[in-house]
Amino acid sequence: MKPFELLDHEADIGIKAWGETVEEAFAHGAQAMFSVMVNLKHITVEREIDVEARAGDLEELFVEWLNELLAQRDLSEMVFSKFEVEIKDESGECVLTGKAKGEQLDHEKHEIRTEVKAATYYGLRSGKESDLYYFQCVLDI
Repeated sequence: MKPFELLDHEADIGIKAWGETVEEAFAHGAQAMFSVMVNLKHITVEREIDVEARAGDLEELFVEWLNELLAQRDLSEMVFSKFEVEIKDESGECVLTGKAKGEQLDHEKHEIRTEVKAATYYGLRSGKESDLYYFQCVLDI
């Protein structure tokens, strides 16, 4: 199983991530997004940051999760390659708690690629393919 793929888009870039669970698909979506920005193979896990996101449904939560990771990237000046995700329903609201694992951004080490400004609702889709959950959206670059 490939965990994610990058999708062609006119000016931006799309991502599509799969997982055996919704949580795994969310983690793979985060890896897809960070793979647009840096070479994931060059990231050493030295620190982890707690991440929280809330939304009315899972598709919206996917975008909120990715945007929260971008905010954490900017606040901590870190890049991430490993993710843990737990999603619960709290009174009809989807609540994600997770961890982003990585290290301080090093322009020489991490092979900087493309800046991602935001995850968008454009092209937002989810479902199941071959017993795998998937989520996709377009990243504003």
